[in-house]
Amino acid sequence: MCRKKKKQKDPEVRVYTPKKDKPWWFKFMCLIAGIFIRKPKFKYLGGPIEDGSVILSNHIGAAAPLSMELYFEQPFEFWGTHEMTGSLKGVYQYLSYTFFHKAYSLNLVVSKIFCLIAAPVVWLFYRGLNIISTYRDHRFRHSIRESVETLKQKRSLVIFPEDSEEGYKDTLDKFYAGFVLLGKTCLKMGIDLPIVVTYLSYAKNIYVVDTPILYSELIKKYETEEKITEVLCARANELRFAV
Repeated sequence: MCRKKKKQKDPEVRVYTPKKDKPWWFKFMCLIAGIFIRKPKFKYLGGPIEDGSVILSNHIGAAAPLSMELYFEQPFEFWGTHEMTGSLKGVYQYLSYTFFHKAYSLNLVVSKIFCLIAAPVVWLFYRGLNIISTYRDHRFRHSIRESVETLKQKRSLVIFPEDSEEGYKDTLDKFYAGFVLLGKTCLKMGIDLPIVVTYLSYAKNIYVVDTPILYSELIKKYETEEKITEVLCARANELRFAV
C-alpha cells in the first residue's frame, strides 16, 4: 500500500517588528552601534528599491549588516546563518572560530577569550533583529517557505551571499546560490522577484544600489544557477568602482 504523504503545514506568518517598536534595550544597542557605524550615503543607480525585493550585498564583517539595520528605512528582514540565531553556546562557537579566527585570522586563543565578552552582546543583539535562519542542508526548505511569506507581505530580504571562507574581501570571489533557489520557487508561485545587487564601499562609506532586475529576465539570459551567481557576483564587484 502506498503511504499518504503528509500535508505540509502552512508556514506561520512571521511577526515583523518595525524599528520604532523594537524593545528599548535593542534601541539602546543600536544607539551605541551608531557611534561606531557612520550613516552611509545610499547611491541609487536605478531608483528606489521596490518593497518585496531581494537585496544582495557584500558583508564586510559586521559593517554592511549594521549599516542596513541602522540606516535603511524600508521594511526588510535578513537572511542569517542558523549558528547566529540559536543558542548562546552556538553563537560563541561560530564567532570564536568561523568569524574571528577563520574570516579575520585572529589567533584562536585570543578569539575564544574575546568572545567570552563579545558573544553574549552579539547574541542579545541578534534577538532584536528580524532574521530568517538559513541552513546548508534539507532544513533550508523552511528558510525558503518563511522567505516567501515575508515577500508576500511586501517586505524585502537582505541577503549576504558571498563566500567568506577565506575572509571578507573587497573583491568578492563568488556568490552562493540560495537566492536563486528562492527566485525559482517564487516564480513557480507567480511571484517574479526583483533582485537588486548592492555594494558597500567601507572606505568611502557609500552604499551603491544597482538597477533591479527581475528573476525571469535572469533565467532568460543565463540558463544555470552557476551562471546567474557568477554574473551577479561580477556585477557586485563592478559596483565597487561606481562610488
